[in-house]
Amino acid sequence: MKILVTGTAGFIGFHLAKKLLERADEVVGIDNINDYYDVNLKYGRLKELGIQKKDIKENKKVDSTTYNKHSFYKIDLADKEAMDKLFKQEQFDAVMNLAAQAGVRYSLENPHAYVESNVVGFLNILEGCRNYNVKNLAYASSSSVYGLNQSQPFKTTDKTEHQVSLYAATKKSNEMMAHTYAHLYGIQTTGLRFFTVYGPWGRPDMAPMLFTDAILNDRPIKVFNNGEMSRDFTYIDDIVDGVIKVIDNPAQPNEKWNAKDPEIPSSSAPYRLYNIGNNSSLSLMTFIETIEEALGKKAEKNFMPMQDGDVVSTYADVSGLINNFEYKPDTDLKDGIDEFVKWYKQFYGVDK
Repeated sequence: MKILVTGTAGFIGFHLAKKLLERADEVVGIDNINDYYDVNLKYGRLKELGIQKKDIKENKKVDSTTYNKHSFYKIDLADKEAMDKLFKQEQFDAVMNLAAQAGVRYSLENPHAYVESNVVGFLNILEGCRNYNVKNLAYASSSSVYGLNQSQPFKTTDKTEHQVSLYAATKKSNEMMAHTYAHLYGIQTTGLRFFTVYGPWGRPDMAPMLFTDAILNDRPIKVFNNGEMSRDFTYIDDIVDGVIKVIDNPAQPNEKWNAKDPEIPSSSAPYRLYNIGNNSSLSLMTFIETIEEALGKKAEKNFMPMQDGDVVSTYADVSGLINNFEYKPDTDLKDGIDEFVKWYKQFYGVDK
């Protein structure tokens, strides 16, 4: 299968592309390699996929030196002309859209970046699928769409009308746009609401990197909402396993769907929504303690109030993936954190 994976210089996109290549799929990766965080980490991920920094040029194809079925383009999703050319030239069997402007807190500072990448960019993905007959589209949504909802675990049957960040609002818009294209053009669209993904090659703006870097360098860590928070922490390998199951099984219309009593995560169109997480919720303090144990060092903690745009707790009901694909996230937090710390020390040359 020839698959477009957007965001392959990013955390999840890199891991997904690697796994697909290892099972002999043909992967075309794209990324705009923006400077939202350290680009050296992004180029490091691409190097692992056989894409050399010196060969990367705007809108030009680069072939992997490691995988003979992998190529890469530096393309911005919001570039309509470049995206149209890409779809026309490559003729994909499936698309997994992971590229986005990430970060809940940054959306308070730079809202236009989110609309450009997450809304305009996603429209270009949808139009590429429509114009070049790509019927299989999966895409990243987010647990943040649940917003003010406090009924847990979060279920895809819950209403999600009360987002608390622009990032979350753009992800909710993706779900609505996907349904429209599924209904109008028969594109099989599957949205995945990701829950707090962590692991090797993770983003520097996320808790594992922030905490590990601060602890090792004798800086205090910021603990928001005075530590009264919990998250459905999900190891990257479990995430990738679920994503591949969805790519291999495109959405189908729900023949029992009733417009007078509509079921939210499905439709008469080929449209599905799934939560993808660890199916459990752990306290932030437990997470910090696990990192401390892996590092053999205690953190100095600055307890702070809740940040705008954040939520107190997340907890995923992943019964949809379990029932349809026998999805089973099984990485223990300690094992996952140990793998992350091992990678962190190797990548950043830490001897401590």
